[in-house]
Amino acid sequence: MTGLGTIVNVGAVLAGATIGFIIKGGLSRRFERTVMSAIGLATFFIGITGALSGMLVIGSDGSVSSQHTMLMIISLVAGAFIGEWVDIEKRLDGFGEWCKRKFRFKGEGSSTFVEGFVTSSLLFCVGAMAIVGSLEDGLNGNYTTLFAKSIMDGVAAVIFTASLGVGVYFSILPLIVYQGGITLLAGVIKPFLSDALISQMSFIGSILIFAIGFNLVFGKKIKVGNLLPAIFIPVIWEIIQRFIP
Repeated sequence: MTGLGTIVNVGAVLAGATIGFIIKGGLSRRFERTVMSAIGLATFFIGITGALSGMLVIGSDGSVSSQHTMLMIISLVAGAFIGEWVDIEKRLDGFGEWCKRKFRFKGEGSSTFVEGFVTSSLLFCVGAMAIVGSLEDGLNGNYTTLFAKSIMDGVAAVIFTASLGVGVYFSILPLIVYQGGITLLAGVIKPFLSDALISQMSFIGSILIFAIGFNLVFGKKIKVGNLLPAIFIPVIWEIIQRFIP
């Protein structure tokens, strides 16, 4: 069944958010801060691992060299310009505020509601597993990657909801649009996505995951939402290289 991976992923987030909501009152602020730091560190190192695996090359003689350095710089800078121009972060914040006003959640601080929505949305949608897993789901019905991602997202949803509140529930909306869209369009876009290109997109996505972890540990210092277009710059880079080797 096409899309089953995303359906399971959404279900895992909903289940995790529900558990987090139930235990929310049982966690003291001290525990919330420590647990958030812990998941921030985990996210931090998931991003580092993915970024280094995409950037470092080990030669047959054991020497270590780097690759995609120029692509990384161009993608992040161009993505930042596009993201700031569109102001994705502000739009995500605005959508979070609209959800809070529309559904009138009592006892939810505006800042924590929006932070829960934006942070969880970015974490669930950015990264290699979301891209590769959605393509596998749409092309050959392989749900393995998204099932593994579902477990990770479910655990994260528990922590985020317990710490930041019900804003995490609304992260399923961008999750459905992003992963579901890639899955449905997989057959159309696959001919244009080589393994190397998917790897490059995953590499840039891992850097953004690193930035999310950085924000979780040290406070919101990087506008990760405005860097989202960087993930798709390798596609443009690939097209340019075809015409200018």
